[in-house]
Amino acid sequence: MAIIKVDLQKLYRILNPGATTLVSAKYGDDVNAMAITWAQALDYDKVTIVPHNGSCAGTLIEKSGYFAVQIPTTAQAELVSELDAENNSRFDNADKMKNVEIFYKEEFDVPLIAGCTAWLVCKRIPEPHNEQSYDLFIGEVVAAYADERVFDGGHWLFEKIPDELKTLHYVAGGRYYLDGKAIDTKRTPIGGE
Repeated sequence: MAIIKVDLQKLYRILNPGATTLVSAKYGDDVNAMAITWAQALDYDKVTIVPHNGSCAGTLIEKSGYFAVQIPTTAQAELVSELDAENNSRFDNADKMKNVEIFYKEEFDVPLIAGCTAWLVCKRIPEPHNEQSYDLFIGEVVAAYADERVFDGGHWLFEKIPDELKTLHYVAGGRYYLDGKAIDTKRTPIGGE
């Protein structure tokens, strides 16, 4: 698998399908991650996430000022469930990260979860009212990366990839759905792509 850099003008397309995400953060030696379904593009270079109040990952984001948003694959469904916010992301569980393979890109001391299809490295934009009242964090995306087998030329390739590389879409009770079929319309996209 080759990880490619994604043009920041097209990074919003990584989040547009509404996939379940994994959010990770680090402060000092403490590393944590949690599954978050409420992650969204806010602008071309900004995202919002809603980690549970008092979550370990949220605390690390506040302390470090950085976090990563990752798009996991269907092959990672059990890992996503293990990192589910309701199950154990509220607590600093030392064993929680033992089965999570982490890597780092040279430029950033932000933990990235291996095996995902895309990674957004974000710098927290402090908004204390939103964070305290709504658990809503805003991040400026400072780097974006994707697995070229799954996301290339600014587009997802769902119709061309095997199911194990597709994204997860959480409904409830441990049930996920996955994307797969493209439907093109006659509309010409803005900018021709």
